[in-house]
Amino acid sequence: QMSAGSTAKAASDWLEGGEVTQSRTIRAPAMRTLQRFQSNNRSRLSTGSFGSIQAASQAGVGSSYMGMVEHSSRAPSVRSLAESSHHLQDQRAMEMYNGHSTLLSHHSGGFDDIDLPSAVKYLIASDPNLQVLGAAYLQHKCYSDSNAKKQARSLQAMPKLVKLFNSPNQEVQRHATGAMRNLIYDNVENKLALVEENGIYELMRTLREPDDELRKNVTGILWNLSSSDNLKDRLARDTLEQLTDLVLVPLSGLGGSGVIQQNPSEAEIFYNSTGFLRNLSSASQQTRQKMRECHGLVDSMIHYVNSSLEVGKSEDKSVENAVCVLRNLSYRLYDEMPPSSLQRLEGHRRNNSSMVTGELVGCFSPQSKKAREHYLNADIVTFTEVSKDPKGMEWLWNPQIVGIYNRLLQRCELNKHTTEAASGALQNITAGDRRWAGVLSRLALEQERILNPVLDRVRTADHHQLRSLTGLIRNLSRHARNKDEMSTKVVSHLIEKLPGSVGDKSPPADVIVNIIAVLNNLVVESPMAARDIVYFDGLRKLFYIKKRRDSSDNEKSSRAAASLLGNMWQYTKLHRDFKMKGYRKEDFLGL
Repeated sequence: QMSAGSTAKAASDWLEGGEVTQSRTIRAPAMRTLQRFQSNNRSRLSTGSFGSIQAASQAGVGSSYMGMVEHSSRAPSVRSLAESSHHLQDQRAMEMYNGHSTLLSHHSGGFDDIDLPSAVKYLIASDPNLQVLGAAYLQHKCYSDSNAKKQARSLQAMPKLVKLFNSPNQEVQRHATGAMRNLIYDNVENKLALVEENGIYELMRTLREPDDELRKNVTGILWNLSSSDNLKDRLARDTLEQLTDLVLVPLSGLGGSGVIQQNPSEAEIFYNSTGFLRNLSSASQQTRQKMRECHGLVDSMIHYVNSSLEVGKSEDKSVENAVCVLRNLSYRLYDEMPPSSLQRLEGHRRNNSSMVTGELVGCFSPQSKKAREHYLNADIVTFTEVSKDPKGMEWLWNPQIVGIYNRLLQRCELNKHTTEAASGALQNITAGDRRWAGVLSRLALEQERILNPVLDRVRTADHHQLRSLTGLIRNLSRHARNKDEMSTKVVSHLIEKLPGSVGDKSPPADVIVNIIAVLNNLVVESPMAARDIVYFDGLRKLFYIKKRRDSSDNEKSSRAAASLLGNMWQYTKLHRDFKMKGYRKEDFLGL
């Protein structure tokens, strides 16, 4: 499930209520700033060989360039890591002038007297104006021309540009980083060349400059680099602490007044940086650990999400990135957290997994009031140990995080990637046999009353949301104290999602298996669940799924349906209802 090149595994292969990382790799947009170069430099350049450089559009070019970019496509969706071999198409960006997008064509007359070899030579000239010209030409030429990117690399443009990242001339720095941003865009060889030329170190030096245009370029380069799986671990090692101190803490509002105060350029810098983290967080266990342990990183993500929720900005794209980071850092959390923390969370039970939800407490059944009080008291004792003032990675398993994810599910109406990430994070922290997964599940159900917002989302037709939502409900149904109460809320909603005939729309097999697993968890302990399945026409759908075995995926959902139907037959009081609907014992118990 964690290998980037693997195909998605069927849900029945997971541990009960498995965990997911998400984040198909996403890439930052490329930029080109030829117009700015022309407007800034035409008055300075001699009329000799540069005389033909003109603005593409005379109207409003001058000082109106503010480094604004407009994404011509929405930010890409996030999928489970298992699908990340299907990389997203690159985004494109355009510069904005007086509200109009202007893309320069090669016929703009901008660089008629220059070619790539000349431009690369200008990079090592002693005159900063020539260095700017060379870098601007590379930036323009490599905007979308893959052959130009290859030729520039063969001409040794990469090391020359890296040396200009920290030039004493700010315009040289801006154009050198802008050119590099386009050179590495969708080009693996150029990314590797940049890293081999000590580019990451030089970029982190440049990030310290108090210039927003420069910082936008640097963070854009980092985001593009992070789309290469083989660079993620190295990027994490060489950038995380400085990026957190220089960008994440101050721009999230964590470092100062506690309020997010970003100008448009800073908002873009923060967005680039969270996109970078989002890609890194889907890498190896080693990188996840490094991110969890990086001082200020998790706190910045939490603070930014919390503050955005308070001011009604749950749809914000940086919120999406931040929640995706938190989701990925929650993956395999109980296996990867410090042993001392896990021991504290396991409480008196430690690592003894005998006390599962179905265990009898004294002479009381798990459904009894006494049993529920026993469980609740045990949970409260542990809350006081962990919830006082979470810091760093402690946030990832703190009870307060459940409330944050719940608010996102309730308030985020438009950005489905954010809600998918929030439900996926909840799925991760409620998964498995650990005591704390049960504690957080019961907190979500009983104190946060999370079922209603989750069930509202289940109406979606979006398969990626359905995977994480049904995976979460699967975990909750396993740990729920009152299975009867949960049954009355969820059975009808889930039965509605199941196919009942050939023409029906059918969700993916892993969603079907999740739904059947929920129903099975409830039926095992709740007669009401079995009764409601009959009432809401679930038998017809389950028998259809049981008989449908025409593929390996359908075989898995068929086996799940057969198991559930076998358990339903144990309720003898329902046999009459079964027969009235035309089903016999052999139908329930046969394969």
